[in-house]
This record gives sequence, structure tokens and C-alpha cells, in this order.
Amino acid sequence: MKKEQHLFTVTEIEELFTRTDGNYVFSRWGRPISPVVFGVLDETLGLVKTAIKVVCSTCGHPTSELDPELGSNLMVFFFSEWDELRAVPELDQLIPKLGNVVDRLQVVAANQYRAFRFDDVGAIQACFVFLRVDEALEQLSADSLALAQVVQAMLLWSPTAFRNKSPLAVLENGTTVLRPEIAAVLRAAYDPTMPARANDPSHALRMEARIRLIL
Repeated sequence: MKKEQHLFTVTEIEELFTRTDGNYVFSRWGRPISPVVFGVLDETLGLVKTAIKVVCSTCGHPTSELDPELGSNLMVFFFSEWDELRAVPELDQLIPKLGNVVDRLQVVAANQYRAFRFDDVGAIQACFVFLRVDEALEQLSADSLALAQVVQAMLLWSPTAFRNKSPLAVLENGTTVLRPEIAAVLRAAYDPTMPARANDPSHALRMEARIRLIL
């Protein structure tokens, strides 16, 4: 007998996009994703780019070698210590108040940080992913780390969306994949009939209805 697939309820979908201040904020990419990765070997670079293709294929969003405006609009940085970011040329022009951000991340011993830029309609225009490779991240396989980071860069998720449960699942053969309910949310989020930006919780109702239509 086929196992019934779990689908998120409207409340669960709403929680995925509710900020810590209680506001509902949803945003997806409004342009093809043009990635670049810094601080890794070619093997890991290939895994990150493969993860991007897998996730974009899942939700039907295009990728591109070059963004005509920004060159690269998804930048992923791997490093050992947050202080290394202070020495990256012109990074302070991409991340406002970079020094304050680094100070805050050091205080809480964070191992990852994502910063988004939005276009005039509120869709994601660019995303900057910073990964301080500490002991916790080193315990993850490279493909799992890459896939999880790409998922978190695809939408403006709530800061607590994956705090208690990873967006990934591991199959019996050891293959890491997206959890089916997360893949369903991504497909619904990028459906052409859905808005690129939403600030009303009623959006979660539309998401839930769209998920049931596409599955």
C-alpha cells in the first residue's frame, strides 16, 4: 500500500513565512538564478551547482550563467571565521553595515547567515549566503549541506522554519532529497498564478489550495 503523503495545513504554511515580529512575509525569486561560490574546491562547487539545478527543476524556476544587471545574484561564501568577511573587497557595499552584522554573528556563534535583496515589486533579486564551516557543518555531507542551503535561498522563509526539522530527508539507500511537503511548497510558491511577494496571511490559503491542485 502506498504511504499517504503528508501535506502542510494552512497553519503550517503560514508558520513557514511568519517573521519573529508576527508579520507574514513571502517572497520568491523574480529572475533566473545566476550562482557563484567562493572558498571551496571544484568538487564542492559542483555539488552546490547541482543542488541549485535540482531545486530549480523541482519548482520550475530557471537558472542562468549571468545576470545582466548583477552578474551573479546568488553568492555563496564558505569560510572559517566571520572576521574573514571584513577583508572581502567591496562586500560592505553588498551587505549594509557589514561590521555590525559580523559582530552580531560572532556574539551568537552563528554558522550561517543569509541576506536578501529585493526588486521594485518585492521579489528576490539577489541572495548572499555565508557559511562559517564549524564542527556542526562539518558533520553534514557536502551534498546535504548544499541542498539545504539552496532550499533556504529559494524563498524568504521564516527564521524558525527549519529550526526543529530539516527541509531534507534521507532515503533508505542513503540518498538525500527534499522532504516531499517542502518540495510541494516550492512548486506551489513558483506556480505562475501565485504572486512573487505577499504580506497577507491569506496567501497561505492560496498556497494550500495550489499544493492540492498540483499534487
